[in-house]
Amino acid sequence: MTALYNRRMPSAPRSPSSVFNPRRLDAVRFAQEGAVLEGALPLADLRRLCEDLVEGADRTVAVRWSAEGEWRAGGAGGAPQGWMHLQVEATVPLTCQRCLGAVQSPIPIDRWFRFVADEAAADAQDDDCDEDLLAIEPRPDLLAVVEDELIMGLPLVPMHDTCPDHPEALSPPRAEGTEEPTEMGGRPNPFAALARLKGKQ
Repeated sequence: MTALYNRRMPSAPRSPSSVFNPRRLDAVRFAQEGAVLEGALPLADLRRLCEDLVEGADRTVAVRWSAEGEWRAGGAGGAPQGWMHLQVEATVPLTCQRCLGAVQSPIPIDRWFRFVADEAAADAQDDDCDEDLLAIEPRPDLLAVVEDELIMGLPLVPMHDTCPDHPEALSPPRAEGTEEPTEMGGRPNPFAALARLKGKQ
């Protein structure tokens, strides 16, 4: 990341965040002025992300984010380009796939985006570059980008490092003489308890 900062071009004094609408970001001016936007919003405002939360999760928990624009000289004499540095701090309550209880999962986001003219340009360049691309038109919804990054950052199999002492409290008692279904390797099958709970409904 240090090398990226070394290519920063001189820019005008930063504009106050109030002059930019994060829902319809003027990406070129945002980058040219080296502007900064930051804020916090509750999980409840991120409806697509909420679909993955554990049942009964506290949706008032804040997601904090910041975005900084940067205007860089183009490589090999090319035209200058706009960039954005996005950082997000969030801890989301997911369902542990071992004990089926709530597990608090930190999802830190620290990414750079290069602005391109439109979605067609983003699609055309996506396979040939390492950085993330963001279309200038239609004007990007920065909060939707925050949500997209959080969804992509969700762990594939959320689990506690060490599950609570009594995860069996989540399951109805087994009939005497029966055995708990297990996965290969002898670990409890995390979906067995879920199946029993559904059977009780």
